Amino acid sequence: MSSIPSFLGNFCNLKYLDLSYNRLSGTLTEQQFWKLSNLEYLYIDSNSFRLDVSSNWTPPFQLKYLSMGSCHIGPAFPAWLPSQKYLIYLDLSNASISSSIPNWFWNISFNLEYVILSHNQLQGHLPNLNIGEFPPNLHFLSLSRNLITGTIPNSIGRLSSLEVVDFSSNNLIGSIPSTINNCSHLMVLDLGNNSFLDVLDLSYNNLSGQIPAWIGSTFANLVILNLRSNMFSGRLLPSLLSNLSSLHVLDLAQNNMTGEIPVTLVELKAMTQDRDMGIYSLYENGSSYKYEERLIVITKGLILEYTRALSLVVSIDLSDNNLSGEFPKGMTKLFGLVFLNLSMNHITGQIPESISKLRQLSSLDLSSNNLFGSIPPSMSSLSFLGYLNLSNNNFSGKIPFIGHMSTFTDSAFNRNPNLCGAPLVIKCQNEDLDKRQSASVEDKIDGGYVDQWFYLSVGLGFAMGILSPYFVLAVKRSWCDAYFDFVDKIVKWLVFRRRVTYARNHAQRQ
Repeated sequence: MSSIPSFLGNFCNLKYLDLSYNRLSGTLTEQQFWKLSNLEYLYIDSNSFRLDVSSNWTPPFQLKYLSMGSCHIGPAFPAWLPSQKYLIYLDLSNASISSSIPNWFWNISFNLEYVILSHNQLQGHLPNLNIGEFPPNLHFLSLSRNLITGTIPNSIGRLSSLEVVDFSSNNLIGSIPSTINNCSHLMVLDLGNNSFLDVLDLSYNNLSGQIPAWIGSTFANLVILNLRSNMFSGRLLPSLLSNLSSLHVLDLAQNNMTGEIPVTLVELKAMTQDRDMGIYSLYENGSSYKYEERLIVITKGLILEYTRALSLVVSIDLSDNNLSGEFPKGMTKLFGLVFLNLSMNHITGQIPESISKLRQLSSLDLSSNNLFGSIPPSMSSLSFLGYLNLSNNNFSGKIPFIGHMSTFTDSAFNRNPNLCGAPLVIKCQNEDLDKRQSASVEDKIDGGYVDQWFYLSVGLGFAMGILSPYFVLAVKRSWCDAYFDFVDKIVKWLVFRRRVTYARNHAQRQ
């Protein structure tokens, strides 16, 4: 390794200096730069230089491109950078900087397009900047592999020219702000290996292609995944869901997804548990920073906004896609589900009886599919169900209009040609006959019970009338003698009276 030649500092007309990717070392001082007043491009990266300048040093040059990656500049952030008003490209990666990023940094140059500060030990929070405090033409921003904490500020949406954002391998928490939707040129967003990124909301954009499976592995702590209303296509990869054990909200509605719903839905462990009122409410970070999470849920035909009540939301919305295959029976193991919407797809098969296990279900929309068979009577036990839509399918048979199912109107069952019974006006075949037969059977059963009890009571009364005197007389001998003497007298009297009557009648005939 060798040092920088001293004579380079004498080239006062030098505009372009590139010493990058060598094995140069040594210390760079103010004296080596003081004559380079025309320098505009300085590339000394991938060497082992050490910069040793005073804190109040003002360089004689105005750089447009500055690349000092792998040079030892820290630990403090270089205080002379604000003097560089025309910077377009800045690379201070792996520069041993361990301080926080000062607020003035974002306003050093109106022309700044590329900022690379990765592989340092940068600390603190990303500032929530106002208009005029950030470079409006920034295309590339890399802060990866640092120690930055806090959340991604809403002001990132003001950097509308961003194409690449790399915040990976930090300690960021919270959610991706919805304002990032304003970054219409964004091609790369890398947030991998952060601590607790729990909300990924990229809804209402024009994102296309297959939903990447790395979302499940990179953001394993996701609680909300909202990709609604985009142009995603292809199959829903099982590996996307298998690692999202903390997921409470899965919203992939209004895309072009195809194929079957993966059986790995059962891996969404957080949806198998009862609702926890304390998971969400308000995220606070220190005394001066407050962040409130927000989620829009479309259910029951309404648009509902949840903030502090996010802990109540356990939802799967895959509606308005091109999904096919049978109704996933494994979904009935997600006991904590509150909202389930699979409408406007091509799902076939029958609703399993085990759907009654979803006792927390508040809204169920399976409309506009190819489901068939009978509606399970077990659904009548879903006492929390406030919205039901099974219309426009191929269900058949009699509607189990009992229990809680009797609270729904005909709109929940319309456009199923083979469905019958209340609340539809279409009566089932033999429905009246069944009612008459049922009434007849009930009458027979009721009459049979009456006859049986009548004859039984008569028999018991007769037996008691005969046996009771017998037992009394058998026990008391004197009563027995007196009783039979009385009976003999009555018999003799009756015989005597009959003879007397007979004699009188015979005498009158003669």
